[in-house]
Amino acid sequence: MFVPFRTRIEEIIQVRHRALRPYGKDLPRFNILLVLILLYSILNTVALAASDQPRILALGDSLTAGYGLSQADSFPAQLTRKLQDTKVSATIVNAGVSGDTTSGALQRLDWLMDGPYDLAIVELGANDALRAVDPALTQKNLDQIVTKLKALGIPVLLAGMKAPRNLGPEYAHQFDQIFPDLAQKHSVHFYPFFLDGISAKPAFNQADGMHPNADGVAIIAERMVPFVIKALGKEPQ
Repeated sequence: MFVPFRTRIEEIIQVRHRALRPYGKDLPRFNILLVLILLYSILNTVALAASDQPRILALGDSLTAGYGLSQADSFPAQLTRKLQDTKVSATIVNAGVSGDTTSGALQRLDWLMDGPYDLAIVELGANDALRAVDPALTQKNLDQIVTKLKALGIPVLLAGMKAPRNLGPEYAHQFDQIFPDLAQKHSVHFYPFFLDGISAKPAFNQADGMHPNADGVAIIAERMVPFVIKALGKEPQ
């Protein structure tokens, strides 16, 4: 249970007053011990408070990493602030790597597991489509990623992606279908399209037309908040 610093300090002061007389000439050593106890108590309180915050892994590519943006404007940072607006505090680890494919993310997934996570947001596939990777391979990689996360007991929020339409209707259909199919197969939380609301809208994208600007990321984060809250099992305030 979280105990405020002031309450903890008052408790220790009361103990000090009760214990002063028996120590007599050993007061300096007692005061040193008191300081150590106080520091331990504060650190323990901070650790307990931090443990109450959900820890989220944001696994993705440049769209997660924040390509062309300051870290303060990246998706994990903006999502953190949007969650705070609903009184949900969370620690979001930015595991986005610009240019990453589903193959690359699968290869680095194991060493990302540096501790327990309460949720993994998986945003991958855009670079596979840009490279016209066989949708079967993309699906296989994502399937393994979700399987590994679930095996670790980590809930998954899978973000969908859409293929560029210049690759043809057959490729687009096969690629787009990967995400709802995997969400259904694994019974995981699903956000249908990561770029929903900003795709092909110049006002919300950088000059390359592919990466969202800070305003675009804000829209993405805002729209994903209820999905994240639901995946965490929290209630918005």
